[in-house]
Amino acid sequence: MKIAVISDIHGNHYALESVLKEAREIGVSKIFVLGDIVGYYYHPEKVLQMLSEWDYELIKGNHEVILQDLYENKIDSELLIEKYGRGHEYALNNLDSNTLNRLFSLPKQKSITIDQVSFQLNHGSTSSIDEYIYPDAPISQLERCNSENHDFVLIGHSHYAFSYRCKNTTLINCGSVGQSRQKGGNAYWVVINTSNKSYETKISSYDTTKLIEEIKSIEMKAGYSVKILTR
Repeated sequence: MKIAVISDIHGNHYALESVLKEAREIGVSKIFVLGDIVGYYYHPEKVLQMLSEWDYELIKGNHEVILQDLYENKIDSELLIEKYGRGHEYALNNLDSNTLNRLFSLPKQKSITIDQVSFQLNHGSTSSIDEYIYPDAPISQLERCNSENHDFVLIGHSHYAFSYRCKNTTLINCGSVGQSRQKGGNAYWVVINTSNKSYETKISSYDTTKLIEEIKSIEMKAGYSVKILTR
């Protein structure tokens, strides 16, 4: 079975559409989504609708936590907008109560076995949803993700794709679909084949024009949200 591993879509359905088109073409059967459906951009409802056509597993990202904090008035909305833009605000407006409750109740970590291949799904790291792990991380940090019980430990959050062979497991950061910090207009993801335990980082290009126009029409300060798409 071919499994697509994706993360950090951030309401960017334009990028996800490109990924799912390629996933269909290469025969992907299942998708692991490592969190951050929401945040930065504006259409998580479209993201979830697109994913509903697939067999997929979903865990919580730090931006789902932020969304719940906003919903429960635990954080200042203006400070949130200053840091991340209006993506969370749009998520609250565009998602119904059942969908919000589903996102809020997602697990932060999940273990799955398919075809006798075992996976641990995480957003940040194996120990924290907020921990960033980058390609140049010290070996000691990478090895803390080692697992004797899983063939693959999967992470996202940093928006940089890479892999590392730990003592007992393969650590894979699938990068970001919706807001790659490696190259704008590219969605990064990973395909794992359970028949031989092979894996490949995929890069799906997409047109950022409509999203950039949307950002400029919504945000008082487009700033980072636009710059990262054109990096």
